[in-house]
Amino acid sequence: MIPTSNPFKEAIKAGKPQIGFWLMLASPYATEICASCGFDWVLIDGEHCPNDIPLMAASLQSVAGYGPQAVARVPIGDSTLIKQYLDIGAQTILVPMVDTAEQAADMVRAMRYPPHGIRGVGAGSARASRWGAIPDYVKKANDQVCLLVQAESKTAIDNLDAILAVEGVDGVFFGPSDLSASLGYIGNAAHPEVQKVIEDGIRRVRAAGKAPGILTADETLAKRYLELGALFVAVGIDVNLLTKNARALAQRFKTA
Repeated sequence: MIPTSNPFKEAIKAGKPQIGFWLMLASPYATEICASCGFDWVLIDGEHCPNDIPLMAASLQSVAGYGPQAVARVPIGDSTLIKQYLDIGAQTILVPMVDTAEQAADMVRAMRYPPHGIRGVGAGSARASRWGAIPDYVKKANDQVCLLVQAESKTAIDNLDAILAVEGVDGVFFGPSDLSASLGYIGNAAHPEVQKVIEDGIRRVRAAGKAPGILTADETLAKRYLELGALFVAVGIDVNLLTKNARALAQRFKTA
């Protein structure tokens, strides 16, 4: 299928909640299995798992034959990496540890071709344009890319309004683990003070006309975030589901 739009971007812009799933196994085969399960989007993680550029490209290909939209998380907000992710076909990119409006603006420029950005013009011979099969790709790409930035520190929360004011930032993802650590509650993302910051953040993002997002495997919390207005919520992680169920299965037989 040749992409001519970005359904994920269109959905969150229209205020339609999107339910997602987090992929950390760094396996295109596992990615394809999860892509077939009915989620609206899947996150292919390049920050906390061993996904290099070829593996990321293969995982994007695995998702393409199914319904979910792929979101790719870069390991760091680097313009060269973002260029590579875009060229291998990622349309929606999640950037971790964005603390300031200046950082957010840099990421916006990295996502776009000149004169609105600094993305290198080389996708005509890359998967992004289907190797030249998408007519005028370079003229359309700026409107099709979607930038999500992660607010996962006290500094980012303090600068949230300024980050939200940056044109080209489509959504803000709250990272509960890093945020709880930054707020002084490491390992306790469920702490009331952390949850208070997250809930207020979701409201502020929606009030600014942007899309708030988050990851939690707690179904009660996920539903709470959706009620508050979160628009892209990941409700599970492949690694966690595998280990939890495999350990439980082993334990049932070992104790028997």
